[in-house]
Amino acid sequence: MTSSSGASRRQVLAVAAAAATAPLLAGAPTEAKPKQPKTWDLTILGTSDTHGNVYNWDYYKDAEFDDSKHNDVGVAKLATLVNQIRAERRGRATLVLDAGDTIQGTPLATYYAKQEPITSTGETHPMARAMNILKYDAVTLGNHEFNYGLPLLATWIEQLGFPALAANALNAKTGKPAFLPYVIKEVKLGGHGAPKLRVGILGLTNPGVAIWDKGNVEGRLVFADMVATAAKWVPEMRRRGADLVVISAHGGDSGTSSYGPELPNENPTALIAEQVPGIDAILFGHAHNEVPEKFVTNLTTGERVLTSEPSKWGQRLTRMDFTLTREKGRWRVTAKSATTLNTNTVVEDPAVLAAVRGQHTKTVEYVNRVVAQSSVELSAAESRYKDTPILDFINHVQTEVVTEALAGGEYAGLPVLSIAAPFSRTAVFPQGDVRIRDVAGLYVYDNTLEAVVLTGAEVKAYLEYSAKYFVTLPAGAPVNPETISDPAVPDYNYDVFSGVDYDIDIAKPVGQRITRLVLDGTDTPVAADARFVVAVNNYRRSGGGNFPGIVKPQVYNAQQEIRQLLIDWAQAKGVIDPADFFVPNWKLVREGVPVF
Repeated sequence: MTSSSGASRRQVLAVAAAAATAPLLAGAPTEAKPKQPKTWDLTILGTSDTHGNVYNWDYYKDAEFDDSKHNDVGVAKLATLVNQIRAERRGRATLVLDAGDTIQGTPLATYYAKQEPITSTGETHPMARAMNILKYDAVTLGNHEFNYGLPLLATWIEQLGFPALAANALNAKTGKPAFLPYVIKEVKLGGHGAPKLRVGILGLTNPGVAIWDKGNVEGRLVFADMVATAAKWVPEMRRRGADLVVISAHGGDSGTSSYGPELPNENPTALIAEQVPGIDAILFGHAHNEVPEKFVTNLTTGERVLTSEPSKWGQRLTRMDFTLTREKGRWRVTAKSATTLNTNTVVEDPAVLAAVRGQHTKTVEYVNRVVAQSSVELSAAESRYKDTPILDFINHVQTEVVTEALAGGEYAGLPVLSIAAPFSRTAVFPQGDVRIRDVAGLYVYDNTLEAVVLTGAEVKAYLEYSAKYFVTLPAGAPVNPETISDPAVPDYNYDVFSGVDYDIDIAKPVGQRITRLVLDGTDTPVAADARFVVAVNNYRRSGGGNFPGIVKPQVYNAQQEIRQLLIDWAQAKGVIDPADFFVPNWKLVREGVPVF
């Protein structure tokens, strides 16, 4: 027998249980879940700074490319990744973009700009051949696209099967865009009957072209600020129906410049994202960094802008993925992400290799020609912190060429100094046969030789600026050659002089480091008002690196490529012997004591 209270409790529990199960037992409807909106997806693949790399090949070593991290290079590797993703996404929208610096950087690219230029042979540029196989949707012009002059650039653009963009490169006379500013691509998001999406792609090149290739663009092109240009064109693209706006920008995201304030910002990608509303994503390049995914919040809208940079030379491929919904006839991005893919995970695409094989083979044959015999091995490994014969080789040739050119003229009585930078840490002239690729490995840029007149005071100021390359190391502190330089200063922005003798005291603050500066082979201090002819490359003379005092009228400019001058000198002499040109004239010290 149970109490009445116990019976009541059981009845309550029974009713509660029945209530809980009644809808299921009676088939009553459950509460309807809200209908999820249909989504579509878009993938954008991005490359940048391929710099003339098609094959996974190191022309300077005449071997397959390899570095300490076992990266691979080349458009042929990129093509395999692109094709894999296109196959994976078959039937869904995939675009492929490039952010510039395409036709300069390897002997392959140089050969078809200098030895057999496409402007005179009618040959299709190897980078056009390779990129056309990939079927890019657009490429942005990088600063190095202007290295070989506007006629060669125009020829290359004509050979492309897709548009080349540069909204901020303006005709100097009309102020109008000299190249196509943007394209709007209409893509179908899926199979039959799927809606279409209009993707606006804006290209921005680097304003530094005005300095770095002044000789090719002065009076012809001017380069507007990248942020202001984006602010002009993004709303225009939206008005013309762009549902999604992507910028392909040849400028890094540091917000700093390697030159002074006279030109617009060199690396403004993050500033563009912050300051210009209406941008969904930015593919960027120029800095050669790997930035898989970085979001920047727009200060006006609060929207997050997706940015990504795919390293250099074809080592990485950026992949951007977008999820979209359609609401009241308008597209809305609900999710976006990015990553970078390593090209060392795939083999080279055979179609790209086949398209460029003949040109690659011809280049390999060319760079393997012997130009001279070296009496000893000469290495650039220590050139950053020691006076080395191999860097003196460059300065000797430059000095000789300028001296001969100015003989008998107004400047013939002035001493000739020369400037060179340690472009490569790995360059070597082996004892015995020296080939074109060895010389090209030492002087990797397509610079031409110029000369200006500097005073003694200007020479000292220049050397002080160059000496900021080194970190400050007090006397007695340990010295490690691997960490002796400031990582913020690239090797190509450290210059050494020949023709004067000087010491760099790395224990002293920047700006006070040139503790001895005397005339060549003497103890006579260089007078502030002394005058010198200084041989220098066109990049530096035009303001590259923002060195003081060097941007002034040339007293010599025969448009001769320095690399070719080195080759010609070696061929004419037949022997490269340090005894003919090595003059130790500078050293690192601390309180007068040599560091090495």
